[in-house]
Amino acid sequence: MYTVAVTQDFIANHYLIGGDWGSENNPHAHHYVLEVQIESDTLNEHGYLVDIVEIEAALNKVVDYYRDSMLNDKPEFAGLNPSIEHFSRILSEQLLAGITPPGTGALTVKLWENDTCWAAYRHSFG
Repeated sequence: MYTVAVTQDFIANHYLIGGDWGSENNPHAHHYVLEVQIESDTLNEHGYLVDIVEIEAALNKVVDYYRDSMLNDKPEFAGLNPSIEHFSRILSEQLLAGITPPGTGALTVKLWENDTCWAAYRHSFG
């Protein structure tokens, strides 16, 4: 199984809803680190799982949409607590829509909200 990964960081804001999480209920920023991993046993005609330039372009588009924004105001989070779990799934779906991997496999988004806490979502394709 081949794996290729690209990482990018960005800052976005949110506040948690639906419970009492102290200061997390107030608007605040996180310096997120997003890692996208693509796995497949198939390479394209150039010997790439997916060209890193294609991954970076999709990653830049998605990150630019969320950078410096309030996640709670984005339609993707309507009715959802903007947790890193939900955010990693949403990012995974958006990234997979912008990347064309060959064969079958999985795209995983690992989203860090600080140096010690992360969530991931794995999305199968093919």
